[in-house]
Amino acid sequence: MRRLNMLCNPEIVEMTVENIDEVIKVENLSFSIPWSKNAFIQEITGNKFARYICAKINGKVVGYAGMWKICDEGHITNVAVHPEFRGNGLGNALVEHLINMAKREGIASMTLEVRQSNVVAQKLYEKYGFRAYGVRKSYYADNGENAIIMWKDKV
Repeated sequence: MRRLNMLCNPEIVEMTVENIDEVIKVENLSFSIPWSKNAFIQEITGNKFARYICAKINGKVVGYAGMWKICDEGHITNVAVHPEFRGNGLGNALVEHLINMAKREGIASMTLEVRQSNVVAQKLYEKYGFRAYGVRKSYYADNGENAIIMWKDKV
């Protein structure tokens, strides 16, 4: 695993179509059922509810995150960090940025689903005030794994 220089903070930017090829690389390395390139293009060009950001280091996308703003709720759709850059605080930076974006946009609460087996992600979300409120049985199509539904009640 590559360790980041402590002086090198990631640049967090709005995702653009130009970022998609690099985002897809991170997506494919992170998820067993990855989103397609067209899905990301549709999200950032055709979904007025979507908000997507990228973490860049030295101009290269090394992580991304997204959420949908629906009324006064934010639904985190995905958070992913390139495997070579995990464990360096990039997930924290992305989640913090989404929460700050939610505050600026008047979002009152946030939610997400996370694999029951993904304890690392659950702990990350708990760090930012998300709590488990339910289970979606057999949510994931690849293996039928349950999803934990997490909420952050006060953004």
